[in-house]
Amino acid sequence: MLTLNYQNAGLRPHELEAVRPLVGAAFRTLADRTGLGREMLGWHDLPDAYDREEFARIQRAAKKIQQQSEVLVAIGIGGSYLGARAGLEFVKGPFGNRLRQGDGVEVYFAGSNLSPDYTQDILDIIGDRDFSVNVISKSGTTTEPAAAFRIFKAKLEEKYGKAGARERIYATTDAKKGALRGLAEAEGYETFVVPDNIGGRFSCLSAVGLLPMAAGGMEIERVMQGCADACARYREPELLENDAMLYAALRFILYTRGKTVEILASYEPALTMFGEWYKQLMAESEGKEHKGLFPVSANFTTDLHSIGQFIQDGSRTMFETVLWVKNARHAVAVPHDPANVDGLNFASGMDLQQMNEKAMLGTLLAHVDGGAPNLVLTIERRDDYAFGELVYFFWKSLAVSGYLLGVNPFDQPGVEAYKKNMFALLGKPGYEGAKAALEERLKAL
Repeated sequence: MLTLNYQNAGLRPHELEAVRPLVGAAFRTLADRTGLGREMLGWHDLPDAYDREEFARIQRAAKKIQQQSEVLVAIGIGGSYLGARAGLEFVKGPFGNRLRQGDGVEVYFAGSNLSPDYTQDILDIIGDRDFSVNVISKSGTTTEPAAAFRIFKAKLEEKYGKAGARERIYATTDAKKGALRGLAEAEGYETFVVPDNIGGRFSCLSAVGLLPMAAGGMEIERVMQGCADACARYREPELLENDAMLYAALRFILYTRGKTVEILASYEPALTMFGEWYKQLMAESEGKEHKGLFPVSANFTTDLHSIGQFIQDGSRTMFETVLWVKNARHAVAVPHDPANVDGLNFASGMDLQQMNEKAMLGTLLAHVDGGAPNLVLTIERRDDYAFGELVYFFWKSLAVSGYLLGVNPFDQPGVEAYKKNMFALLGKPGYEGAKAALEERLKAL
């Protein structure tokens, strides 16, 4: 079970009691569905309310992909890909595509950027092998995934013909409308639904994330069980009995003290993409009206050799939330070397997990002594259940945090600004009036 340790947060005795009424009010606002963005709370009771029939279709589609293909290309951007990629690496590790554990196919993610080199690399990795595509977009008109889908769809049709390609394309999109929905119905692709009441960054335990995860070999029943157990646990209204609520309170206290940056630090490379998912969840949800904690992720001990100096001695604007995995999957010990040229014989016979834990504890104490408060979230192991549990924990805590700040945690108005400029510069119809003005501004740069 996920646990939260806050003894190194540097709290004053009265601080939790002081914020208890505020946190309780934010928690009730969420539970009663009376706050800003309440129409986007489909994730809140997802473990009880998700579509079991669609879930079974996802499992069948994943089996079909595994039988037909060696590779699945999942096409999406933001919440349409981050959660699935985070889950696969969390469970399968960063080398999951090479290790091919269980029945899972290799899963590669396209449509999250406009890099020709990245796209061609995926095409080269596929080579002559059989592959399928899962295109994930509520509208079907988002530039990056739309461009990627055209490319991989053309590759499928060239290899299998239109009829054969149709059997290898899965569209996750709006239930009733949009360009991708219309194309999928016209072409006969199997479709899954992006729920209307769940925003992109909360969508990874809907069809958006579950199909790529299942095709890649994750046990999505266990994912949903972890989510369901967390959902039940974090309904508890008592602050000190609800770690999701408590984490929101601690973040708020530290924020009011001038700690404006939160570093999510893990000591396991398999959690790197989870850090990317966390950054989108927190930044898009809280960063409004010139408020909010700036979320950063780091992988230790690697990043201790780069940003460790700043964390230790730089400006005191940050705190750390350490995401610690208690039990490693493998035991790998340091061998004894009679010559001891590297001076490492003090660690002879020691397991790397032991060394990693001592590094984590030593770093925590050093950073706390240097003025960076630390919270520690501990999970027992990296598995499907823990991923579902952890996702719900962050969802619930983030929603309470957003209401504490007085913002709508479920919209993202600022994201649209760059899109308008990009569309104008690309010459998209309807943006002609802005193009000339933007080009004049660019000349001055």
